[in-house]
Amino acid sequence: MELPLDAIWQYLQFTGFYNATPGNLIMIAVGCLFIYLAISKEYEPLLLVPIGFGMLIGNVPIPLPEAGQKGLEIGIYEPGSALNLLYFGVTAGIYPPLIFLGIGAMTDFSSLIARPKLVLLGAAAQVGVFATLFSAILIGQYIPALELAVDPAGVLNPQIRLMQAAASIAIIGGADGPTAIFLSSQLAPDLLGAIAVSAYSYMALVPVIQPPIMRLLTTREERLIRMSPPPVATKTQKIIFPIIGLLVCLFIVPGALPLLGLLFFGNLLKESGVTERLATTARTTFIDIVTILLGITVGASTQASTFLTPRSIAVFVLGAISFMIATASGLLFAKAMNLFLKEKINPLIGAAGVSAVPMAARVVHQVGQSEDPQNHLLMHAMAPNVAGVIGSAVAAGVLLAVLG
Repeated sequence: MELPLDAIWQYLQFTGFYNATPGNLIMIAVGCLFIYLAISKEYEPLLLVPIGFGMLIGNVPIPLPEAGQKGLEIGIYEPGSALNLLYFGVTAGIYPPLIFLGIGAMTDFSSLIARPKLVLLGAAAQVGVFATLFSAILIGQYIPALELAVDPAGVLNPQIRLMQAAASIAIIGGADGPTAIFLSSQLAPDLLGAIAVSAYSYMALVPVIQPPIMRLLTTREERLIRMSPPPVATKTQKIIFPIIGLLVCLFIVPGALPLLGLLFFGNLLKESGVTERLATTARTTFIDIVTILLGITVGASTQASTFLTPRSIAVFVLGAISFMIATASGLLFAKAMNLFLKEKINPLIGAAGVSAVPMAARVVHQVGQSEDPQNHLLMHAMAPNVAGVIGSAVAAGVLLAVLG
């Protein structure tokens, strides 16, 4: 039995070839670029492969239903679809705290415990967040075409809406994808896709972005500074640290509870010595599953129709500025500390104050070794690096408390 021509034509209208737009093709190309960078250059492959492939999924052209007809209900923004249900973990801020649980279970705070003064470098890096916050507010006020203050629900004061969007963009400077997703899901859900992709992009590009800034702001003599080995943290100190850290941080900034609560809990599982099974699960299978779900849904959320806008471009540009300022702030603060310290620190470790663990610490080590192959900075850089994780979560908690 032959199919009638109108049935064949109706089917062709449902294909991606018929419904593709230039925007879809652009985003598919970006997704392929992410996959290439992950596989060929090994730039954060555990993040960029799921996000890149998610971009391919999200930009397969889906036909829109005609008036009165039911659509396919398979897109990530279509209520009830499988992708939409998985994306709920992003929009509701569920995945980021679970990621923090796994990070806590794999993080060794020994270097920070041994040299607590280096926590200041993690705090200094947050200058990038707040500098970008005020910059984004000014840009949103004077360039209304960027539509940073747009409120899809139409219920917020435009000034408050602009501040919420600016805060969500600014947190990208912490180089912490989960924190950026958590804050933007609470303050600016409509910018979530652009912010998430920007945050993870800059995390992956740490080896590209940071070294030029590090060399620009330090002298060769400073880069050659060798630091003495830090004291060894005791088992008791390692157990007490997540408990004290939790109470101190959350009494000051209760808004960071979902992130820091699970971060310190995961670390206690690791250090207690009696919950190794739970710690192993949290830092391996558990965090891998959540990373897959988060990456694929964040990537799929970058549909061309909602992603290729002036706002998304502004997010990318401001996110890059925030990350560069954060890197510079850590470096300059380390140089300032040396004015008062008898035992000098290598200012390169200030660049590790951003929250990209452990990539930023590894980049510091590599830049240091390019000057002196015998200078081992990795362990020293881990202190401000893990402090940056705490610092970015605290910054997000402050912004959420003020603007939420």
